[in-house]
Amino acid sequence: MSKSNRVYIFDTTLRDGEQVPGCQLKTDEKIKVAKALEALGVDIIEAGFPISSPGDFQSVIEISKAVSNPVICALSRANKKDIEVAAESLKFAKRKRIHTGIGASDYHIKHKFRSTREDILQRGVEAVKFARNFVDDVEFYAEDAGRADLEFLARLLEGAIAAGATVVNIPDTTGYCLPEEYGAKIKYLVDHVPNIDQAIISVHCHNDLGMATANSISGIIQGARQIECTINGVGERAGNTSLEEVVMIMKTHHDLALETNIQTQQLNSTSGLVSRLMRMPVQPNKAIVGRNAFAHSSGIHQDGVLKSRENYEIMDPQDVGVASSSIVLTARSGRAALKHRLELLGHKYEGEALDKVYQEFLVMADEKKEIRDEDLLILAGDTSLVDHQVELDYLQVETSTLKMPNASIQVKYQGELRKGFAVGNGPIDAAINALHTIVDQRIELKEILIQTLTSTSDEVGKVHVQVMQGERVYYGFGAHSDIVRASINAYIDALNKVPVVVEA
Repeated sequence: MSKSNRVYIFDTTLRDGEQVPGCQLKTDEKIKVAKALEALGVDIIEAGFPISSPGDFQSVIEISKAVSNPVICALSRANKKDIEVAAESLKFAKRKRIHTGIGASDYHIKHKFRSTREDILQRGVEAVKFARNFVDDVEFYAEDAGRADLEFLARLLEGAIAAGATVVNIPDTTGYCLPEEYGAKIKYLVDHVPNIDQAIISVHCHNDLGMATANSISGIIQGARQIECTINGVGERAGNTSLEEVVMIMKTHHDLALETNIQTQQLNSTSGLVSRLMRMPVQPNKAIVGRNAFAHSSGIHQDGVLKSRENYEIMDPQDVGVASSSIVLTARSGRAALKHRLELLGHKYEGEALDKVYQEFLVMADEKKEIRDEDLLILAGDTSLVDHQVELDYLQVETSTLKMPNASIQVKYQGELRKGFAVGNGPIDAAINALHTIVDQRIELKEILIQTLTSTSDEVGKVHVQVMQGERVYYGFGAHSDIVRASINAYIDALNKVPVVVEA
């Protein structure tokens, strides 16, 4: 196999990632994701499993038309009908790959296929040979390789490569392997498959035990040169290897001397797109793209970051598309963070004056979960912005099968009642659009997280939102038995944290 340090990124967000219950995408949504993946710089897009449904088949066709640079890959099982349909779906792809394979572990051989190792070997080889009649690039997967017998796995891969496989995929399908164990498995295959130099080894790890990223990196260190992953780590059960994690590990650990083609500044925006379209929020503490990934609330950490970012950050947030680190003021914050935020608001404190305002800050912080800029302005004696509050007076939303949802809203804004009206793609979108006819449209909604309703008779929906004005991010929370009302409450809560809400 090639000794190159180039690692190929195989994104399966639109295939394995889309198998998550409730996260299915329409064809036009898949095209949006595919274009974002192309801009991100992924090498291969696994666009779907064409024989699984007419919709999946059509999506692979449309994605093939929409993007030019990545290889477009279609999944199939090891049978002729699957492979023929996969090949047909790829007819418009500029660069195409068929991904075919079969179970390799005795669990699958005996209990899934009710077969023998020799039969599985023959079926795998025949599938690769047949696929080569349609495309020059064939990837062979040995499903459940993580639990497969090593000697048999080596024989299976040797046969697949001899039949024409250009890539051999070693899935830890159940997420069972330990990183050391998985790395040793890759090394064994490098050392014991005679023709392994004729194919690229690919790692495909699931996260059932939380080790997908670690296993993938372990496999790469031992000689694999393709990682199969998804944006935000979405995927079956506990998910797949997270694209953003493995990419930033390789970028941050220069000692690995591994390179990808990923434009990392696009990671945050791509993560947000996938989260919104799949309606699957990113957990706040998610590595790389979680909203708290570059947030600091501890006073010790804040002081260190303000002195030198590298004290507590191993990555520059701008490298992943985040404008800057976030200093969150709470009762755990120190003088350095308070002084820094006050200076950003135009108020400079030193010495005893700083000590005095800090003590007042601590009293306020003990009463509130988070201190916002308006609170600091009160501490500084500046009340010029405090009256720019938005208060909901009434909200009316109408939905119909005959027309788009519309919303009428009245709020108390800058001391007087104002009305707004708008339509939207849904009732929540309509309500927010109506509010934007009154307040500053330069405020951008970045994220809305609707939590599952409680299972009691008195159900309450909880909504978290994230808005941005310029490069500053603000968060809001709302709760109500009506989820649209909860969403507007959360949005208004966020708006009231923006220092100045100017007239549209």
